[in-house]
Amino acid sequence: MAQVTFSPPFTAPSDVASQLRQAGYAVLSPAYVARWVGCDLSSLMALNGDWAALPPDDFLKDGGRYRRRRHACFVVQGGQLQQAPHRAHWQPVEYNALHGGMERWFAPMEPATVAQPVWQQLLAALAGVSDAVFAPSDAPVPWFIEAHQFRIDTTDGIGRPTPEGAHRDGVDLVAVFLVGREGVKGGETRVFEAAGPSGQRFTLTEPWSLLLLDDARMIHESTPIQPLAEGGYRDTLVVTCRRGNFQGADVVGQTPAA
Repeated sequence: MAQVTFSPPFTAPSDVASQLRQAGYAVLSPAYVARWVGCDLSSLMALNGDWAALPPDDFLKDGGRYRRRRHACFVVQGGQLQQAPHRAHWQPVEYNALHGGMERWFAPMEPATVAQPVWQQLLAALAGVSDAVFAPSDAPVPWFIEAHQFRIDTTDGIGRPTPEGAHRDGVDLVAVFLVGREGVKGGETRVFEAAGPSGQRFTLTEPWSLLLLDDARMIHESTPIQPLAEGGYRDTLVVTCRRGNFQGADVVGQTPAA
């Protein structure tokens, strides 16, 4: 039986902020991403090799071996980027019923990756749209950014990009970049209004296409992948922006700045 896929509803770079305000999400093609970030697409593609050597995710509670990842944290304010000391990734159970409440210490991102000018441009673009959408009348606020490099593979059959199911992340902005996919089917992106009936489904297939989400308004998930060829995988970069502080057991009870 043929697999049915739906094309992404791409937004032009000049309309990203307005689309996020209106619909709660925006999707950009690779060429649009490069224009929006202010770089050449080849500079983004030059990062792809880093995904080939990601270490295993040792915290999967479903017993799976299909996910590899690295993690890093940053603070961006007024266009100034600073990498934060490496810290655990933590989410409350309200946002992640499967892995919430755990301090998960993932391997840090490679220093050579975060030192790339294109990496700094990418985070600056995400902080800039966060300023425009979530703090438009304020002076630039600090954005607490977490970046996750993921490889989901099909070594054991099915790989699950979102084993926790449809969810929110407890942040302001979620950015999901498709870095690459080889020899797999599935991996459909689904976004739904958290407090309404509307939803979208589509499949990101082109390297460095991008989904942006207003996390307070939208629930999201990606469907499992299955192999079409031996060694199939799906690589993504997920970046979240949050006001006030990082999420973590060390800041529970603190209220993010409005």
